Amino acid sequence: MNETLVATSLRDLRRVLIGPDFPPEPGRRIRSPRIERWWSRWRGLAIPLLVLGVLGLGAAAAQYLEGTRGQTDLVSTLIGYGTTVPVLFAYHRPLVAWRLAYVMLFVGVLNALPSEAWPWNPVQIVFFLIILLALALRAESGVAAWAGALTLVPVFLFVKAANAWGVSVLFLLMLILGNQVRRWRQSSRALSERLAEQEEQSQLEKARRAVLEERTRIAREMHDVVAHHMSMIVVQAETAPFRLPEIDEPVRREFASIAGSAREAMVDMRRLLGVLRSETAPALTAPQPGLAEVAELIEAARRAGVPVTLHGVVPEVDGPVALAAYRIVQEALANAARHAPGANVRVAVTHDGAAVVVRVENDAPPGDTAAGSSSAGEGHGIAGMRERATLLGGGFEAGPTVFGGFAVAATLPAVFASEAVPEGRGA
Repeated sequence: MNETLVATSLRDLRRVLIGPDFPPEPGRRIRSPRIERWWSRWRGLAIPLLVLGVLGLGAAAAQYLEGTRGQTDLVSTLIGYGTTVPVLFAYHRPLVAWRLAYVMLFVGVLNALPSEAWPWNPVQIVFFLIILLALALRAESGVAAWAGALTLVPVFLFVKAANAWGVSVLFLLMLILGNQVRRWRQSSRALSERLAEQEEQSQLEKARRAVLEERTRIAREMHDVVAHHMSMIVVQAETAPFRLPEIDEPVRREFASIAGSAREAMVDMRRLLGVLRSETAPALTAPQPGLAEVAELIEAARRAGVPVTLHGVVPEVDGPVALAAYRIVQEALANAARHAPGANVRVAVTHDGAAVVVRVENDAPPGDTAAGSSSAGEGHGIAGMRERATLLGGGFEAGPTVFGGFAVAATLPAVFASEAVPEGRGA
């Protein structure tokens, strides 16, 4: 503890003698708004008047020294201006101003008469008090204490014993006053910062509540708009074989496939609604689909009448990359079925180095030479696939093929769990 105190004290002493100064803080307001407006209006005139006033008082101090001590014009002028000019640095460089003024405490006693109560001229004493106050308002407590202790050295060297204690108390009171004002400013600034931080946290909390309310509203709208229709699709598809007993078995299987797809869509929608309604926790704990479910997705598309085949080797990847690859295949198959009905579709999910490569390509629809899935332009489906790929740091391309079809290709960076496992190839 003592070693730390000594080291801190020596560090403060070093700063007083040769250390950096205490310039004003950037952007700091030290005046009231009214004074700030006045200063902005009259600063161009006030600064020259202040400099002229300081120089005038320096000339008056020189005349005082020349008249009372009989010093030459040059010596009295140097001492007079040397005791007043440092005050011009007190605001921007208070430590530099104190160092200059402190040196002048030793120079200002030159040829002092024994009859003088104070060995310094009155202007020097007043200006030194101003510099002490400016230093105490800006400097740390330890630095101000060392400045006060060093100031007492010339006081007890040159001032009569009867007056030394009085002027010492005057100097120390100025330092204490400035230090207390500095501490009050620091506590006030810290309180303002805490209040500003609390206000910022309050605004962030309001913004979070607004986002959660908007997400809840969106979830409610989605439920009202989509859930009813999806439920009706499921009911109609499941009850069709009972309402229409004359339909064939392939049609019954088709209705069953439609009902299954509608139920899966409702499960996905409920999961999405749960995420929208919750700020932190997911609504459902069921795992998201991944590359392991691509084969099931292909089979479901075949049952829906899409002539699709799966090619390549499906790698073992989990997490966001697997979900993104699954969703890209799902959306590309939906686009192909919608815009190129009856066209052959080829799906390939492979790995290339440290990336999962997804490619879905369809031929031109029968009897149509236009590019199949691009006939409706690049809508939300392709934009969503591109966003999924780019958010993971991958690449995405989509466009017509030279044979009149349409191709979607995505490259998703990933870390593979193990060597790729071959998947069966559909006919």
